[in-house]
Formats: sequence, structure tokens, C-alpha cells
Amino acid sequence: MSFVIEKTLDIHASAEQVWQVLTDFPRFPEWNPFVVRCQSTLKPGEAYDMHVKLMAKPQHQVEWIIEHVPGRKYAYGMKPFPLGALRSYRSHEVVPAGAGRARYTSYWRLEGWMVPLVRAIMGSRIETGMRGMWEGLQKRSEQLWAQRQNKAA
Repeated sequence: MSFVIEKTLDIHASAEQVWQVLTDFPRFPEWNPFVVRCQSTLKPGEAYDMHVKLMAKPQHQVEWIIEHVPGRKYAYGMKPFPLGALRSYRSHEVVPAGAGRARYTSYWRLEGWMVPLVRAIMGSRIETGMRGMWEGLQKRSEQLWAQRQNKAA
């Protein structure tokens, strides 16, 4: 059993600008209503330490970096629960999509026999949180890109 949430966005900003926003962890609280605090070196095997807002009070969660392609992609997941109860995979990927444009893909997969329970209790909150993050990333990236373009003009 799995629960997958995937979204691809075309963003009116360079891929470099989107990547900068996506990896500027200290500034997450300024634009990200879902992951309101985050720290990571992005080195595979090291922690992706975050506070995720699924309830009124953000919950501390630590996952582990699985993959990092600088400027393009990073992925992380939680340590699997015993007996195959739950395991996760989450990735963020940014690629150029033309002059001053980027394509961002967000992918999240939860697997295991506890998925129906998690989905029933938290599914809509997870989807709402992810949507807020995508919208925040797009808005923040486009604002910074527009400011950069105005300064260059």
C-alpha cells in the first residue's frame, strides 16, 4: 500500500533562483507554511531536521538525506518503521525550462501497512501542507527573480 503526492510546477524564475530558495533553510519560515523550520547539510546519510506544521503546533521530525545532486535535486526519507509499517521517500528537483524559467517537481511517497491509517488521519493535512509549500516556493522564487531582473535593468 502506498500514498503518493506529486506535483510539477513551471516557475517564472531561473532554476538557480528556485534552487537557492529551496535550499536556504534558515529562510523557510518566511515563505514555507508547511516546513516552518529546517536544517541540513544535504550530505547523504546526514539529517534533514525539520519542524512540520500538520497540527496547530509544528512537530519535530528528522529524516535522512538519501541523494543530493547540487543545483538540481535532493531526496530524503525517514528510517523505516519495524515490520514494514511505514517508510518514506521525498524529493525536490529543479531543472531549467527556458530563459528565466524553471520546472520544479515535488515527489512524496509513503509505503507500508500503516498507510491507510496515516492517510485517514493525516492525508488531507499533508496534501494541504504540500500545496502551501509549492505555492510558497513559487511565489518566493518569482518575487526574488523579478527583483533581480529589475536591478539588472
